Amino acid sequence: MLKTFRIGGIHPEANKLSAGKTIQSIEIPAEVSIPLAQHIGAPSQPVVKRGDKVKVGTLIGKSAGFVSANIHSSVSGTVKKIDKVVDISGYRRNAVIIGVEGDEWEDSIDRSETLIKECNLSQKEIIDKIASAGIVGMGGAMFPTHVKLMPPPGMKAEVLIINAVECEPYLTSDHQLMMEKTEEILVGTTILMKALNVSKAIIGIENNKKDAIDKFTQYATSYAGISIQPLKERYPQGGEKQLIDALIRRQVPSGELPISVGAVVQNVGTTFAVYEAVQKNKPLIERIVTITGKEVKNPCNVRSRIGISFQTLIDFAGGLPPTTGKIISGGPMMGKAVARTDIPVVKGISGILLIPLSEARRKAPRDCIRCAKCIHVCPMGLNPTLLMNLTEYTVWDRAEKNHITDCIECGSCRYTCPANRPLLDYIRLGKGKVMDIIKARKN
Repeated sequence: MLKTFRIGGIHPEANKLSAGKTIQSIEIPAEVSIPLAQHIGAPSQPVVKRGDKVKVGTLIGKSAGFVSANIHSSVSGTVKKIDKVVDISGYRRNAVIIGVEGDEWEDSIDRSETLIKECNLSQKEIIDKIASAGIVGMGGAMFPTHVKLMPPPGMKAEVLIINAVECEPYLTSDHQLMMEKTEEILVGTTILMKALNVSKAIIGIENNKKDAIDKFTQYATSYAGISIQPLKERYPQGGEKQLIDALIRRQVPSGELPISVGAVVQNVGTTFAVYEAVQKNKPLIERIVTITGKEVKNPCNVRSRIGISFQTLIDFAGGLPPTTGKIISGGPMMGKAVARTDIPVVKGISGILLIPLSEARRKAPRDCIRCAKCIHVCPMGLNPTLLMNLTEYTVWDRAEKNHITDCIECGSCRYTCPANRPLLDYIRLGKGKVMDIIKARKN
């Protein structure tokens, strides 16, 4: 019997329109804008200025604290300026704008396709290399990877979990990466195991990716301590806490991190980036992005340099359909709508979804009918309708007591609500407010 998590969950239509599409490279445009805040934590500080020459892989932004990450140039050329650009949040933030001149890489980067299995670096050397390369969580959270590899005092990792679930509808970037870079991901897994000093790793893959399950199962026999676990199709199984529950039957307590139950979770794309950083000296300067939608001419998986605009990728997929009603950064469940297409690709963007107008319009909300469907599907065991009401009436103390900060913003409640209530919108607002209150109280 296939494993899955035990609380809540839904089964949205998969719509994996770009499944099986080979990863394509995209032509580098004349200019890129590379944001200096592509991670949770302090934005990196620029170490270049107008007129400086850079190569692919040149450090252009240095981490500004423990929870921060380096930023590297994804192109070669001349720094035009450091200015504010609109990012996926909709706010204007500092970015390094580079005029492209050729495609010259730093000499230290190994650009060959040769697989390098052996890693003789120490635990500290691996973590330092990952930090230097600016690796962050590429599933969307963008948490600096080196921080995850250094558990707090008194806590120890027992198992590494590789998140190869990709349960979000439409997105296929991780799936295709798994098919084309299987052994590199397995080597990356062994490197992460060494960094955490654990002897066991589990790669969780949903059962709708049978080709990936078969391929990983075949190759994993050569890698000690790594097992492949097929999972029942269920959203949001890619959530850290849900994946831990599915694979090792441990539930992370409210307010705690996965390390509290001995687990560290890394996205499969992050794992590949770790391989490239440690074995190839390649910083995180590109990633795989799915461009998709029911009316997109050529749904595809693209290897995009960081800083290339959404518009460039959309043009590559056949252009913006005239019927487009909404542009989503990410997938339909947890992605964010954006208002423009000149936004640059950053490390955590896994997809661009173009939704037709016929599906983009929300139905008018009605009064709650007390059906409790939202409670039944919540993977965190919360009461979404109560949390929405508490947010609407600004009852912050009760919202905190009812664990509003535990919400993972998966959208299952909104998806299943027959009254079309904007549950997630309100909960997201309330969660932010309560987190601000908690932060102020600690200070």
